[in-house]
Amino acid sequence: MRQPSAVLEIVYFDAGGGHRSAMNALKEVLEERYPTWCIKPVNLQKLLEPADPVHQITEKLSRPLHKYLVPLAPRLSFRPFQTQDIYNVALKRGVTFGLGAILPILQTYIELNAPKIEGILKRYWCRPDAEAPDLVVSVIPNFNGVMFRALKAVHPNTPFVTVMTDMVDCPPHFWMEDQDQVVVCGTQRALEQAKTSGFYRAQNIYEVSGMILRKSFYKDAAKWQLTREHLGLRPSLPTAIIMFGGNGSLSVSLSILEQFEAAKLKLQTIVMCGNNKKLYDSLQGRAGCHAVGFVANVADYMRLADFLIGKPGPGSVSEAIHVGCPVIVECNKSTMPQERPNVDWILEMQVGLAVKSFEKDIVGAVQTMLASLASFKANIDRNVPKNFAVFEIATILNQIIQRRQHRVRRLAARVY
Repeated sequence: MRQPSAVLEIVYFDAGGGHRSAMNALKEVLEERYPTWCIKPVNLQKLLEPADPVHQITEKLSRPLHKYLVPLAPRLSFRPFQTQDIYNVALKRGVTFGLGAILPILQTYIELNAPKIEGILKRYWCRPDAEAPDLVVSVIPNFNGVMFRALKAVHPNTPFVTVMTDMVDCPPHFWMEDQDQVVVCGTQRALEQAKTSGFYRAQNIYEVSGMILRKSFYKDAAKWQLTREHLGLRPSLPTAIIMFGGNGSLSVSLSILEQFEAAKLKLQTIVMCGNNKKLYDSLQGRAGCHAVGFVANVADYMRLADFLIGKPGPGSVSEAIHVGCPVIVECNKSTMPQERPNVDWILEMQVGLAVKSFEKDIVGAVQTMLASLASFKANIDRNVPKNFAVFEIATILNQIIQRRQHRVRRLAARVY
């Protein structure tokens, strides 16, 4: 079997869908561009199960359930939960109030348990069958400090890169850590944070043109095949796409649709339900509404919409803006801290609207959006740079690997 010319690990987890999506998008481009590389996705949450308190507790509880109940009811299944499961269930139910308080708790937990976490990671990178990576890339926040220290203890010459999948580092030390690594920033504000932090050497700070998008968002217009008619929607009627991440949101999505019907808005909707089967099932047969389950071709559905309604996540906002869709987002005390700067960006670029409550303000916001749609779309063209970040990042990673391999060859030549 031919040896890969480089081994690259991309570390992700499943708290929300954005980190896995970024990993998959980057992996797809890297494998196409550098076919001799070995790209290894690394699910950090699976690695750290021994240090996850939620997993430890639910694993202990699941043992007696399996022992006594499953024999009586074989169809029953009990599995241990992970901390990320709590986060994802909250997102699915639209309950984000209080999630912001989890961040400092999580950061404190990581700090207190750093030796244990680093020990797990060291053992992972020390496995007898493990090939030393030429590069480790993180697309997740919070754990970059412990990952960097563990990697350097085992493979001191392997570069560590953090690719930010948020528009800014908020709260502090969410993404950026005081260590000798590379950081890739997708906005001007993140770039300024990296420069003023004092953490990084100038040559280790890179700016790219946005957040990571999947390759399907760059598909040539001639290859677009999906139409509104295919979805049972009217070609000329204004269309909103409603999207709340990979876990959907049953209560919020239904509330928005009910308000549209009560106000008799001349509007049709595409609702991206993701993994939320209850939401998908509840929308079947609803007039003027097309429900979509979990799909890989989100871009094809976004292109059919005039504007997006959703949470101010960096991924969905960037996807919508890339295809020319202005956005309506909600920002209030329930909005997670890392997403509030995204709202500032939307308003600064004049590419959308922010409301305090979807339950009270969405109808008025939609009316404003429809009245000013052409202006918002013009602002997207005028104010937002074209996003080719995933391709730019691939080039950056190749440069880092080439520099590392050049140093290795030079050192080997000195030895011999």
